[in-house]
Amino acid sequence: MGKGTDSLYFLLSLASRVLVFLLVIPVHESAHAWVAHKLGDDTAYKQGRVSLNPFVHLDLFGCVLMLLTGFGWAKPVPVNPSNMKNPRKGFALTALAGPLSNLLAAFVAALAFRIISVTGIGMSDPGTLAVEEVDKMYYVLLILEFFVEINVSLAAFNLIPLPPLDGFNVLRCFTGQKADRWIYAHQRQLSYGLLIFVVLMNRIPAFLNPLNYLITFFRYIIWKVVSFI
Repeated sequence: MGKGTDSLYFLLSLASRVLVFLLVIPVHESAHAWVAHKLGDDTAYKQGRVSLNPFVHLDLFGCVLMLLTGFGWAKPVPVNPSNMKNPRKGFALTALAGPLSNLLAAFVAALAFRIISVTGIGMSDPGTLAVEEVDKMYYVLLILEFFVEINVSLAAFNLIPLPPLDGFNVLRCFTGQKADRWIYAHQRQLSYGLLIFVVLMNRIPAFLNPLNYLITFFRYIIWKVVSFI
């Protein structure tokens, strides 16, 4: 792969990450706030967190990390489960809404990719292209493919059952009250487990990384569902 191709790949990947910040992060965070609102907690709703404005949800460091690595975070959505009819279940559903919104975004992008690929919408007639000229829609397809991968990765990453990720808050739905109180009291210490996990996952072979299997599973299901086109 030449330097020009490497640069193009990087730029398209970066463009996909910018789109995630502009489009997906607001949907992810708004999903948390909207579900909490529907379940009786207006804390985030009153703070304007049900919004597609990305700057409402901006965490500067998390945004920079997203652009550089493809992983990042937004400003946490405040949730008060005590306002919900069923606090434990409501908190879990609110947490689950975020990763589900990422999977939905990945599905929409995969569907668009499939439609363009099969129908050729927007593509030039190969006979009209100059030698070594690349159809501009090819770049759109690459961005859509990156978009799917980033969203699938974000969904899987957020489902890791370690604080402060969504998967941990879903897991708490199934713990007893005594365990829940202990978790609440030691949440800061437990959050170091995420850092340890990320370091370990980056140092072990890919076939031993459980996160890779979850990403592969989500990716397979999404592309399988859109394969009917």
